[in-house]
Amino acid sequence: MSKRFYITTAIDYVNGQPHLGHAYEKVISDVIARSRRSLGEDVFFLTGLDEHGQKVQQAAQAEGKNPQAYCDELAAEWKSFAARLELTIDDFVRTTEPRHKETVQAILSKLHAVGHFYKASYKGFYSTKEETFLTDKDRRPDGTFDPAYGEVVELVEENYYFKLKDQQQWLIDYIEANPSFVAPENRRNEVLGFLKNNVLEDLCISRPVTRMNWGIPLPFDKDYVTYVWFDALVNYVSIPAAHGDPTIVRTLNPQLSTLPPSPSAPARPRGNEMEAGKPQLSLWPADVHVIGKDILKFHAVYWPIMLKAMGLPLPKQILAHGWWQKDGEKISKSTGNIVDPMAVIDEWGLDAFRFYVVRELDIGPDGNWTDAGFQARYSAELANGLGNLVNRSLSMLKRYRNGIVPAHSNDLAADAGRITQETTAQLRACKLQGALQSIWALVNRANLYVEQTAPFRLAKDLAQAKRLDSVLYTLCECCRILAVLLWPFLPSTSGRIYAQLGLGGSPDKLSATAWGGLTEGQQIGEVVPLFPRKDQPTK
Repeated sequence: MSKRFYITTAIDYVNGQPHLGHAYEKVISDVIARSRRSLGEDVFFLTGLDEHGQKVQQAAQAEGKNPQAYCDELAAEWKSFAARLELTIDDFVRTTEPRHKETVQAILSKLHAVGHFYKASYKGFYSTKEETFLTDKDRRPDGTFDPAYGEVVELVEENYYFKLKDQQQWLIDYIEANPSFVAPENRRNEVLGFLKNNVLEDLCISRPVTRMNWGIPLPFDKDYVTYVWFDALVNYVSIPAAHGDPTIVRTLNPQLSTLPPSPSAPARPRGNEMEAGKPQLSLWPADVHVIGKDILKFHAVYWPIMLKAMGLPLPKQILAHGWWQKDGEKISKSTGNIVDPMAVIDEWGLDAFRFYVVRELDIGPDGNWTDAGFQARYSAELANGLGNLVNRSLSMLKRYRNGIVPAHSNDLAADAGRITQETTAQLRACKLQGALQSIWALVNRANLYVEQTAPFRLAKDLAQAKRLDSVLYTLCECCRILAVLLWPFLPSTSGRIYAQLGLGGSPDKLSATAWGGLTEGQQIGEVVPLFPRKDQPTK
């Protein structure tokens, strides 16, 4: 059983509706997952929902609903959101599922048994909004707390704590020895700066049921439930466990020997991996955790220490992306400057949305959405760039050769080969914006080739028939290769290019980028504009 490329997103908190930031994270993760599949790798792509915690309990109470019923309603919306984005997910986790709860409790039992937890009294401040304890270090110079923490209350209560201080130097050494563990580099430096300039506080991993009961009960003390972040992070392990991952099951046995089968996984049995209805997949360690920069500390500090305590290998990479602004300002419902991903998709199409968010924002820095910028990229790069290239190349083949592919030509073979190599290297490094830029170098080169060769003039001279054949073959072959290169980013568009070329199957394997895939005599299909031009701005 070979290990799959295992990629995850952060799981989303169900106390609100999906927004641009959620869509961006899901899309870049889907592009990475698709790119790895196109490279010939088996992939497992996980996303899902974080459904426990005080905020969820309070939101449910405010609507007069049972917390589970409240979560069930929102889960349907979030699953619909994933479907609208056409994510190629292999599983969708909900932290209220039995398969997740049992793994969390198995881990808690194991760590408690070997002395990683202790019980102590705490007196201090607590942010309900962020579900975290605060110290004087979190105060502003005037003694107040940042409004981002919401209401801050003073608490006195006993809780269980996870020992972190002893792990601090080990973690620093690990991050320094593994420079790709946290990416991009500025986020790695941020984590190292935090670890080197602060003493790690032990992590409170419980909440008393007298204050908050919407959580996974501690298996060793019925008066407490699990802190929502300890619960949520475990999803990356609990789903592989539910799929029979040998590394996790072996490490956490005997607690995980009888976990229930996955109730949420899409029915995707592959090969002989499904035996007697019981999935057995090798997934751990994760290859990439895609997260937002705001939760970097949880993933790059707490999560590695938790895994080391469990006896499990660490993930290969934590990839932290930035936030979106709208017109240079923070996106906020109260000010009305929001971007509704579904409205954009309804008007412009899913592939146009996917293209803009990946092309506009590299993974790492913050980005700025402008409606004018979206329309400009749509017009210049999609409609006038890619769309125009495909439309005029295939239209000329229809007009001058009755839609029949002529004899092989190598005019742009070297350019296409070099650009394919560049794109492949960028995809392997999760440099998605760079990969798109490389692909558009081929779009631009092919459009320039049209201007340089002027096939519409060649067609008027019978003595230039062979030269016209070479030009038409070259252009159509560039379109075919572009369909393959673009499949991780624009899957629908890539499929439409293939269909217009009269090709069967899907352009989903990068091995198909070798020059010469179009065969002489191939009859192309109907030619239809890929990206109809629009004059009005987005709404």
